[in-house]
Amino acid sequence: MKFVNQMTIRFDSLSINEGFARSAVAAFCVQLNPTLDEVTDIKTAVSEAVTNCVVHAYPDKVGEIEIWVGLTHDTIYIEVRDCGVGIPDFEKAREPFFTTKPTEERAGMGFTVMESFMDDLQLSSNGNKGVTVKMTKHLEGKLRAVAGGADGRL
Repeated sequence: MKFVNQMTIRFDSLSINEGFARSAVAAFCVQLNPTLDEVTDIKTAVSEAVTNCVVHAYPDKVGEIEIWVGLTHDTIYIEVRDCGVGIPDFEKAREPFFTTKPTEERAGMGFTVMESFMDDLQLSSNGNKGVTVKMTKHLEGKLRAVAGGADGRL
């Protein structure tokens, strides 16, 4: 797939960085001229994915979270990747209200929220460690500016 623009950011799995991540991704997608509802959907999904990394991927230490974003003329592709403890059962993890932290105030709705705000959600294992969450959102807006194309991933 050919992307008209893409970016990658990496940051520590600190809860304070969740706001940074959602703002950075939202700011990057502005070039597609999304509606306010679309921006809110993207920010919410990114927030949930990053929070899952902070809470579940690195429960006892600070690790690294990587977000890659690729844009076509009308679609945003987002990958949120960690190298944490992984998810043993993707199907179970996607069930509403399932949580690995029942003694904490966790609703177990992260993947359900991501699925409801994005057009597509895929989970994959990063070999022996970590998870990649791939999300896709088709936007109504048109690309405002293109700085050149780039071959991307997915």
